[in-house]
Parts: sequence; C-alpha cells; structure tokens
Amino acid sequence: GITGVMLMFRYEPSIDRAYSSIQVLESQVAFGALFRAIHHWSANLLVITTFLHLLRVFLTGSYQRGRATNWFIGTLLFILVLAFNFTGYLLPWDQLAYWAITVSTSLIGYVPVVGPEIGRLLLADAQVGQGALSNFYAAHVAVLPVVAVAFLAYHFWKVRKDGGISQPEEAMEVPPRRVPTIPHLVEREVAVAAIVLAGVILFAMVVPAPLGELANPERSPNPAKSAWYFAGLQELLLHMHPLAAMGLVVLVLGGLAFLPRLDRREEGFAVYFRSGVGRKAAVAGGLLALYLVPVLVVLDEFVLDIGGWLGGWPLLISTGLVPLALTVVGLAAVYGLLRRMLKASHSEAVVGLFALLSVGLVLLTVVGVYFRGPNMALVLPF
Repeated sequence: GITGVMLMFRYEPSIDRAYSSIQVLESQVAFGALFRAIHHWSANLLVITTFLHLLRVFLTGSYQRGRATNWFIGTLLFILVLAFNFTGYLLPWDQLAYWAITVSTSLIGYVPVVGPEIGRLLLADAQVGQGALSNFYAAHVAVLPVVAVAFLAYHFWKVRKDGGISQPEEAMEVPPRRVPTIPHLVEREVAVAAIVLAGVILFAMVVPAPLGELANPERSPNPAKSAWYFAGLQELLLHMHPLAAMGLVVLVLGGLAFLPRLDRREEGFAVYFRSGVGRKAAVAGGLLALYLVPVLVVLDEFVLDIGGWLGGWPLLISTGLVPLALTVVGLAAVYGLLRRMLKASHSEAVVGLFALLSVGLVLLTVVGVYFRGPNMALVLPF
C-alpha cells in the first residue's frame, strides 16, 4: 500500500505517458526502481500468501462451527487479491502487460448474453486502450482498496468474534493463559513483519520488476501469455472451449464459497486433514494429480483430438461440453474411489478431491508458464 502511494506521485495513467513515466521513475527518481520492485513482488507474494491461507483454513476444516460467513468473505478476499494484481498488471503499458490483459479480457466475451456488455464496460471500448487503462487505474487505486479494507475489517473482527484462530478440541481443554496484546502479540507481529519486509527488499534489490517494450497493439508477442496467476486458466483453455473452461472455474469457486453447506461434518475441527484417513485421501489426491495432469496435457497435445473426432458437432459441444462432462465425471469418480478404497467419510473424500484440484492447478500453472513456447506449443524450458 505504501509503495503504491509512492508510485502514484510519478505515474501518469495515459497511454501516451504511462510507459515513459515508469522509465523516468526507474531511471531518474531516487529509489524509484526499488519501490516499484517492492510493490511488484509484494503483490505477487500476496497472491501466494492468500492461497496458502485458504489452504490452511480448508485443510483444518476451520469453516465450520459458525465460521461459514467468514470463509465466504475469505474466498471473496482471495478473488479481490487477484483483481488487485489483474488491474495493476496493465498499468506499466508495456508489451507484456498489454497482451496479457488482452488475452485475459477476451475471455469475457464468451460469457452468454452479458459477456460482451461486461467486456465493453471493463475496457470502455472494443479493445484495450485509454479507456481500459483509466478504468483499471481507478479500480486499482480507489475502488478495490475501499472494498478490500471493508472486507478485511469484517474478516478480522469475525475471527476475533469466533474465538480467534481455530484450535483443536484437545488444545481447548486446557484453559489458555491470557496475556495483554501489548507487548506480547505486537512484538511478535512486528518481528515477523520486519523479517518478511527485509526478505522482500533484498529480493527486490536483486530482481527488478519486469518492464518490456512499449505496448504495440499491432504486434503481438509469440506466445502471448496471461499473468502467471492466470496461466493455469490459460492452459485449461488450450484443452477445452473457453465457455467450458470458465464453467469449470465457476463450479470450483462456487464449491469453495459454499463449502460449509457441502461439508457439514464438525468432527476433527481444526485438525489438519480431519483425520488419518483424510491425510491418506489428501496424499492420494495429490499423487493422482501429479500423474494425471502431465499425462493428460501430453496426450491432448499429441494424441487426443476430440474436436476432430466429433467434426460434425458444434465446437461448444465437441470441445466444450464433452471435455467438461468428462472432467466432472472424472472428479466424481475420484471422490467415489476415495470413499470406497480408503473408507473415507464425505468430509475426508472432499479433502482428497481438494488436494487433487489444488495440485492440478499448480501443475497447470507451471506448464503454462514454463512449458509453453511459440504458438503455445509444448516445449522444454531448458
């Protein structure tokens, strides 16, 4: 936040001046390059941190016992963090930013009925231009911070209202020794914050924030990739129709948001993986993803051709509904296998399914970032 405010003093949200203002900031403003690098890498670290926090809350079942609303707010906060990074990504107005946003926003047009209207509202035009830059800048520095602060305030208040960080029942049997927040908690938080800040600053000093060539709408880079945190979705788009890919994402996010209603078991509250069986289910799901995702990516690249095999069918069906249905059936089959082979309860099987989806997302992201070359063909990164 502080680094973002500092950058606002020199940044100009105009397609004619945005790129040059970044160059001036990095070359002529004292510590300008360092502040931009800290801001850039901190934003990326925030995506990872919030994702890991979401994992911890899920794996410990800490969305139960009256915490369902806060879980929903936490899911929204994770989406907000992605929105912060997404809107900030365009602001340097270089080739990397311009085409990453162009690729990402083009997906909105596939949404039936409202997609084109939402796209025009977001971009303020038919393509990424001054309207899009102005909208993204306003959202990044004004709208999203207000929304985030409101949600964060409620999120922290609700955690305190629910009795603090979730603890296993065994730990709650021993009455905790109460100590004042100052200096005990404050000292620890300041110490941890100082360590994290020092690490980010050192990393920013060694690895500057990327800045490519000036954005050129007439010359697309090859490959044109989205930001790394959307690389998994972009990889998914190579294997199924965009509408089907977004439908799968909506299903997963919807399942996450309403997870407390889908998993009502409260046994093993605040215990990682719920139980020993849940731990086995998580390991099984993760290992299955490690095997299946690379194999399916390679098979779809060189062997499978569902669209060609169903050449007479509309693309929405052959490359959309069919792969989407196979994916949903496959996930249901994994759930059933975990229930049957491990004698897992519904909650424990959900842990295994979540592990499969999480590891699968990470693998798709790695493939999209490192193993996709010109024309988005599979390549070796070394």
